[in-house]
Amino acid sequence: MRFRGSDWKRSRRLGFSTLETGKELAKRPYGPGQHGQARKKKPSEYGKQLLEKQKLRFTYGVNERQFRRLFLIALKSKEVTGTRFMQILESRLDNLVFRLGFAKTRKAARQLVNHGHITVNSAKIDIPSYLCEVNDVIAVAEKSKNLVAIKASIASNAGTLAYVTVDKEKLSGVFSRFPERKELPQDINEAQIVEYYNRLL
Repeated sequence: MRFRGSDWKRSRRLGFSTLETGKELAKRPYGPGQHGQARKKKPSEYGKQLLEKQKLRFTYGVNERQFRRLFLIALKSKEVTGTRFMQILESRLDNLVFRLGFAKTRKAARQLVNHGHITVNSAKIDIPSYLCEVNDVIAVAEKSKNLVAIKASIASNAGTLAYVTVDKEKLSGVFSRFPERKELPQDINEAQIVEYYNRLL
């Protein structure tokens, strides 16, 4: 079941900006509710691992079943599991639509994909969890290029990351390469996530 609550409250509960803007914690960097500022008990090792998992899962807006499935794919890789896991999450279509600046948030990007506004290599793809390959061309469908939300997002987007290239005029972009670890969220301890799932496997 997908989360329907407030992203801001969830970020404050985690003490981490899942929107990657930092705005959720700027004014009130503590948990929501009347006990939000109360001193918390020191978390157990399991608690730390769970927190890191939730931070990463909520950042990408992935449900638990999908999250675990992608972890198992990363586990079979010959590369470092934690880094590979994050690279796979970055290759999701909804994430790349967000990274290219076609949507202001991943949630908005999922809606664009779901409603058929996005193509991959000229074919309409309406599955947000679709995993893109390097050199795939992600574009706004021809019929959708005048959508106000997309134009506003592109206009407010200062720039994109080095592993994607975007043509703002054509509303298309390329997933140029998998990101390096230093280009991925720095406040995530992926080793803790690997340990969390190692307990369960």
